[in-house]
Amino acid sequence: MPKTLLLGLDGATFTVLDPLIERGKMPFLKTLIERGVRAPLRSIVPALTPPAWTTVMTGKRPGKHGVFDFFQKEDPASRYFQFASSHNVKSDTIWSIASDHGLNVVSLNFPLMFPPPAVNGYIVPGGWMPWRQLRLGCYPPGLFDRLKTLPSFNPRELALDMTLEAKALEGCAAEEYADWIQLHSRREERWTEILRHIMTNDDVDLVGVVFDGADKLQHLCWRFLDPAMRSAEPNAWEQEIIDLCEDYFARLDSKLAEIVDLAGSDATVVVASDHGFGASYDVFYLNAWLEEQGFLAWKAEDWESDEVDPQIGFAQMTRHVYEMDWDKTVAYAATPSSLGINIVDQPESVCGKDRETILADLIAALRTVRNPWTDQPIVAQIHDRHDVFPGPYEGYGPDLTLTLADGAAISILRSDVLFRRRDTALGNHKWDGVFIANGPGIRSGERADEVSLVDIAPLLLYSLDLPIPTDADGIVPQSVVLPEQLEQRPPRWFTSDGAATATSQSDAALDIDSDAEATILNRLRALGYVE
Repeated sequence: MPKTLLLGLDGATFTVLDPLIERGKMPFLKTLIERGVRAPLRSIVPALTPPAWTTVMTGKRPGKHGVFDFFQKEDPASRYFQFASSHNVKSDTIWSIASDHGLNVVSLNFPLMFPPPAVNGYIVPGGWMPWRQLRLGCYPPGLFDRLKTLPSFNPRELALDMTLEAKALEGCAAEEYADWIQLHSRREERWTEILRHIMTNDDVDLVGVVFDGADKLQHLCWRFLDPAMRSAEPNAWEQEIIDLCEDYFARLDSKLAEIVDLAGSDATVVVASDHGFGASYDVFYLNAWLEEQGFLAWKAEDWESDEVDPQIGFAQMTRHVYEMDWDKTVAYAATPSSLGINIVDQPESVCGKDRETILADLIAALRTVRNPWTDQPIVAQIHDRHDVFPGPYEGYGPDLTLTLADGAAISILRSDVLFRRRDTALGNHKWDGVFIANGPGIRSGERADEVSLVDIAPLLLYSLDLPIPTDADGIVPQSVVLPEQLEQRPPRWFTSDGAATATSQSDAALDIDSDAEATILNRLRALGYVE
């Protein structure tokens, strides 16, 4: 029986969960909340899956764990990016710390776990790994063959198919919605089947799994999931999609109940999402704005938009690495997901100004940008990397990271307009995710004002009576743990210099077969990151 369970719900928000709970669609989650503590879970900068889940695993912000985006600069001064992998996780994780203390761990579907580090236990990574490489992604060697014997094992459904997943951001035809939603219900069943098999047959101490369908459904189907946005009189197709979305969450609830039941009544259970969600109508073309302000230049002067209604998304991500005039560009946005602005290395050679002067000019200009439909500032917050990413890997992060008002999204495409407004809202990431916990030493029937994402790892380590790294950004939250528990057994700490231990890091190379390499390279080429 595991001592501690981490149930990750990617992108989950109480905006969606609470109405489902109130209408009896998620009875187990209701019971879990009543027996424990719930709180909004404050995400990090940026509120994005790879860095946020890495923060859950480490208790540290990106400047200390090294992951900022789906993509990673080759080095701090480079304008070229590559896919982030477990090699970019530069910190101890809950898996490595527990393993180093002799505990057995299970990690399923966490991003940035490929190639898998060697642990005491089992790893099946999530993220960008092609399904053909799942055998290489499973740890220990032989796990894949063991999982192949399961009745419903299907590597094609476990690993993300980016052609299908792109629909979450780029949309799809009406007739494709139903199959796409049902795919994610099946994916959650596949992960549950693996977890059921391991928990039934092995003695494990720390179990973590990420169910990522909520994030995907909310991106595409937000108008059907948020009761405030639903049509008062949905047509037959809209009602079908509403029913399928609610069915996904009802099935997810039953899977959570089964996993917690397998863990037993003495287990500490923590439910966490990496970020929240909300409606998004507006798109801000950041590189187009940087061009207008004189910070960015394109090579070709003659240019016409070939997109009547360009959409942000993986399939249309920038080709700017080729198209920018790097002799004249001072600042640029590399990816829409990072919400970041990068200043080119050695800007004095481009414009004669130093980095601090350029930052001041950028911040002053960004504060004047107004949403043309609301006449309100489009940029709600501007984060300097020195403030939000302090740590040894700060240089890999954007110089500035933006938080846009009203859930607006960023496009980095070249555009002849600075803003576009969608007719229909999509879902987009917001700060507040969900936190639910119960178990030995956890408060019961209480609501905390807020829990920070950086506190999850310290709480999980504390539940296992393991020491917490001294360089962690989080603490064991007093609003979650009973005072008498903290008094009887105060948190323990171990001195950490920030470097990952041997168990944290994978020695394995990113060995992929030729077919999978071609798949990834074609995708990268489509995204503009390789030639």
